[in-house]
Amino acid sequence: MLPLYRSVFAVVLATSALPAAALTPAVGPLQDHHQMIVVVTDSWDAPHGRLQAYERTPHGWAPQGSAFDVAVGRNGSAWGVGVVPAQGVGPHQPGDPVKPGDPVKKEGDGRSPAGVFTIGPAFGYAPTITTALPYQPMLASSYCMDVPDSPYYNRIVDAEVVGSDAVEGSTEPMRLDLHNKGDVRYREGFVIEHNPKGEARRGSCIFAHLWRTPGEATAGCTAMQPEHMQRLLAWLDPTRRPLFVLLPRVQYQQMQHDWNLPPAPETTR
Repeated sequence: MLPLYRSVFAVVLATSALPAAALTPAVGPLQDHHQMIVVVTDSWDAPHGRLQAYERTPHGWAPQGSAFDVAVGRNGSAWGVGVVPAQGVGPHQPGDPVKPGDPVKKEGDGRSPAGVFTIGPAFGYAPTITTALPYQPMLASSYCMDVPDSPYYNRIVDAEVVGSDAVEGSTEPMRLDLHNKGDVRYREGFVIEHNPKGEARRGSCIFAHLWRTPGEATAGCTAMQPEHMQRLLAWLDPTRRPLFVLLPRVQYQQMQHDWNLPPAPETTR
């Protein structure tokens, strides 16, 4: 799991064959977003999914490249806090996608947040990488704070700046290679901006990053093989306001029309 936040770094398409739902004019909170990464899983408890990138064209959403397998939370997914739903855990109201009995994202639950999220900065071990996203190289002193009571909860901070006491208890060093015997997972990745206001215990440090071994589930992030990550990083364009969508298939199909989502990629597991 893991996010580089704006407050930390200050920098923070379609064919005539597409179904009618994908061709309707964009409305609501997603209308000004023109790139979308979609991850669909088989169920709330599935630890794997299928990822497809899309770009909005005058005719609807067009797939960009081929779909591929990804790993998500070891316990599946749960409603998170993002663009849609805006809160995601309140009492059920008519039209609310969060139904009674649906899992809701909590700190330490081993689930990836479900919903629609903005994409934040890229991060990694190297001084620079090939991406148009704002990029922050990680240091041995970089930590993402997953301690709910910390004033830095759900932010990446530098222990050299905030002090070693301030990062006490964090289980998310951002230079995993230096802290965990060459671990490659955060060598390249980008922020999935879940819980951007840092509400305590609502979940923290959510990223897209590399997997250590093929298909290895995560603590709440979305993991993939390096060539797929590099392709996404080279494609993502912050001027097109990219979004990250993760949902189980049933929920995706239920919300596809209302949220003007692209066709769901087929799952393979």
